[in-house]
Amino acid sequence: MEDIKRFRVLVMGRANAGKTTILQRVCNTVDKPEIFDGKGKKIDNAVVQGTLGRGYHNIEHELVFQSNPGYVFHDSSGFEAGSTQQFESMKKFVISHATTNSLENRIHAIWYCIPMTDYERTVTAAEQKFFNECDTGHVPVVVLLTKVDVFHLVAVEELLDEGLEMEEAERGTIARASQLLEKWQVHIRHILDRCKFPPKFYLPLTKMHEEGTDCAALIQCTASALNEEGLERLLISTQQSSIALCIEFAMRKVVGRVLRDRKKEGQGLDMKGLESSILGWFPNHTFVGDIRTSSTMLFTEWFDHWTGWLSVISWKA
Repeated sequence: MEDIKRFRVLVMGRANAGKTTILQRVCNTVDKPEIFDGKGKKIDNAVVQGTLGRGYHNIEHELVFQSNPGYVFHDSSGFEAGSTQQFESMKKFVISHATTNSLENRIHAIWYCIPMTDYERTVTAAEQKFFNECDTGHVPVVVLLTKVDVFHLVAVEELLDEGLEMEEAERGTIARASQLLEKWQVHIRHILDRCKFPPKFYLPLTKMHEEGTDCAALIQCTASALNEEGLERLLISTQQSSIALCIEFAMRKVVGRVLRDRKKEGQGLDMKGLESSILGWFPNHTFVGDIRTSSTMLFTEWFDHWTGWLSVISWKA
């Protein structure tokens, strides 16, 4: 996994599912991505915008945000219209990029976006076709329920229709919206879990329309879906919005394993080796001070209260 420098994600879903907005939040930017062809050559933005305006997406193109070039995204055009050609093109891309011997070009995760603004048709023939016919192999698919904030409006309307006054309806909005989300999430799972190649996880996303929205839950969910620790480390270390995630995974994957192994073998701790393994989860950070002179103290702080380590870590510029 040391040869892989960038985490590659295929983003799927029908038009207006909020895909681009999610990518901007993940990369903590409001800018549009730069787009490169399959050979790494940058594509003129005017050409890109022209094709996007006609609803065309080349799945082979790489979308990269300058705010975090550690991510590479591929955007699949929606095939809800029933285009066999579009579906077969997407399927060919998924299979080839999921099994390629080139680690750098392999896709590592798929985010399938289903907008809740169409909650009465959450699972269309397109979703069922994908999850029944497209074998993604070891590449996990996470279904993202997007635009779930719409349920707040639906909740108010339902409560008003039930005869409540506006003030009382607003007080009951959160609880009713939560019930609606649960109802439709169960509905989606009921259908997709019965498919031949069901998704690995389901995750509702809220407030994606707001700048600075925390995407830690999305990164954590994706990391949990991966089946290789090297890919987990690549993803966690690529994200630059939550240092807590780096610490959490370092504690769980490194410290927890070392403690279990040493307890089983009755051996002491190799602090130098432990530090080296832990720091592998923090390639985008710089450490203030001489960490080795205080390793025992830091380890104790991690074990007792791992957030205490925040005081000795800062992001690289």
